[in-house]
Amino acid sequence: MKIKEMMKFAWDNYKQYALGKNELRPLTKNGHIGNMFGGLRGATVVDALDTLYIMELEEEFQEAKKWVEKSFDLNNGEASLFEVNIRYIGGLLAAYYLTGEEVFKSKALELGEKLLPAFNTPTGIPRGVINLGSGMSWSWGWASAGSSILAEFGTLHLEFLHLSELSGNPVFAEKVMNIRKVLNRVEKPQGLYPNFLSPVTGNWVQHHVSIGGLGDSFYEYLIKSWLMSDKKDSEAKKMYDDALEAIEKHLVKKSAGGLTYIAEWRGGILDHKMGHLACFSGGMIALGAEHAREERKQHYVDLAAEITNTCHESYERSDTKLGPEAFRFDAGTEAMATRLSERYYILRPEVVESYMYMWRLTHDPKYRQWGWEVVKALEKHCRVEAGFSGIRDVYTTTPTHDNMQQSFFLAETLKYLYLLFCEDDVLSLDDWVFNTEAHPLPINHTDFKASVQQ
Repeated sequence: MKIKEMMKFAWDNYKQYALGKNELRPLTKNGHIGNMFGGLRGATVVDALDTLYIMELEEEFQEAKKWVEKSFDLNNGEASLFEVNIRYIGGLLAAYYLTGEEVFKSKALELGEKLLPAFNTPTGIPRGVINLGSGMSWSWGWASAGSSILAEFGTLHLEFLHLSELSGNPVFAEKVMNIRKVLNRVEKPQGLYPNFLSPVTGNWVQHHVSIGGLGDSFYEYLIKSWLMSDKKDSEAKKMYDDALEAIEKHLVKKSAGGLTYIAEWRGGILDHKMGHLACFSGGMIALGAEHAREERKQHYVDLAAEITNTCHESYERSDTKLGPEAFRFDAGTEAMATRLSERYYILRPEVVESYMYMWRLTHDPKYRQWGWEVVKALEKHCRVEAGFSGIRDVYTTTPTHDNMQQSFFLAETLKYLYLLFCEDDVLSLDDWVFNTEAHPLPINHTDFKASVQQ
């Protein structure tokens, strides 16, 4: 299978030139460490574990497992709480649940413990950056007035519940249940959730709302928390339903050309642009549609299809058939990037993620066809001699490469493409939810542990 071959190619080159570094730089054939994960290394290894396993790349999976056993140090250094959680903890948990290998569980729990000091704030809303050694934490320098970011503190729930379940220690579940309390208490403008919240006062810092970056995965974790609890976590479902209703009322728009998109909201003024990151929402709405009230089901299936179609158009309207980082609906331009700074593609998964969910929901063959177009475009424009690279401009057929094979390309983009062409029972949506890095976590079909119910 083509996609399996792409995964093997991406992995083999990472292993050859960058094993133990966080990511491969395929043009210069060396490794990249970056500053997102503090002293942690091997982001690509941990992100790739479950994909290698699912694709039955057994030898490669064993190489990755061996690296985790022998070389994965939970080193100190300042790291993004969110990125460590979704990539490392998510990746280790998924590998554990798929294989039962204890090493993955113990590393996940050890790492989880290192993240706990970030929650030592007046509200219990964690700060975004933590020193894994000292436990000191602070907010991102660019975040508005020392605030925490909705997508970051809102995207811990799935992993932390599993950490509590596996360790028998309720502290992880308590931390994320408290975040919900704070969010339920604070006034939501028009029912919307702004992206910046003060961890000191528990109030919003500015009224910027986005389903793309800074907001995105918070919403996805609401519907997924409910599904993961075997539909017992009714609070999460209500928060999701209410949020989606507000989004639809205030942010969902139709362009002159008939494309449905989700605008961004700045203190009541709409910015008619959609980020590539927001393209996960077609899949999320499809996932939620099956569980909507009977009379709303079809409505949400249609909305999911329309948003997914708009994201497909952002790919279709580029010369490379890959979509830009952000695209706009203003001044006669639709579903295209109008700024030079938004024309790049860094191997992101969100659009193919929505294709996968739409395929599983509808089995309309166009989603597989669209996915195959992406495979061809990746092969043509992103595959280089030693791996896959992002490109700087999707609107030229001779793009410049950015020399980075992102770890999420192996965790998400290739996994979602593979699942799009698999039978539905491979990682069935009845049994698994995917964290926001596409790491599968099991749905809790037994009764939820007492500590979580409180």
